[in-house]
Amino acid sequence: MVRVCNLSFAYDKENVLENVSFEYERSDFLALVGPNGGGKSTLLKLILGLLKPTSGKIELSSHKIGYVPQNTMPNGEFPISVLDVVLMGRLKKYRFGFYSKDDKKRAFEALEKTDMQGYAHKKIGGLSIGQRQKVFIARALACEAELLILDEPTASVDMQGQVQIYNILKSLNSSKGVIVVSHDMDVVLGYATKIAYVSRTLFMHEPSALTKEAFFEKLQSNNAHNCPVDIFIANTCTHKRDDKC
Repeated sequence: MVRVCNLSFAYDKENVLENVSFEYERSDFLALVGPNGGGKSTLLKLILGLLKPTSGKIELSSHKIGYVPQNTMPNGEFPISVLDVVLMGRLKKYRFGFYSKDDKKRAFEALEKTDMQGYAHKKIGGLSIGQRQKVFIARALACEAELLILDEPTASVDMQGQVQIYNILKSLNSSKGVIVVSHDMDVVLGYATKIAYVSRTLFMHEPSALTKEAFFEKLQSNNAHNCPVDIFIANTCTHKRDDKC
């Protein structure tokens, strides 16, 4: 769905991304990880067309993209219902007026897919942060997106809420592409099929392919790239919790 070739971008002549190249297939659950300021959010904005690259190119096979940005609810007291928020995903720049029956049908379907159908007429400000994020995912779904792009959807969400959101995204990934920025490496490893470490440039990893033995083989290569993703995957604890303890 996405092909990025030799992409570079700079803010005020200061490079944020350099020579980034990768391909994304619809069946993949891609997580972008890396340090703050490494260029993850900038990369998303470039894919969305909100920014123009300094050099290189981005090719998209579909422009039906649903986007869930950071800080989507700056004013929690705004008097709007959950259904009205989701219906915003049905807005079209060439049409004004009331929503159609089909619009409302699509909105309720999106709420069902995010397990929020019982909250349609609740005020958005009365929901928890995790519940709000599900509503914003539903809004992205309402536009009939083929690719979902989410920028830290579980920031400030407790562990139970994080798992619920990632379970929803994993389910959606059966029919839609999912690209997510996250700092929750321990959670991401349970869901992502590919992990891209972004710190000015990009290194792609497949968690299932990197065993501890493969990691140590890489260490023996003088020119091998070993980023925190390698180390985390190779040394992840596999002990199961003993509920009796």
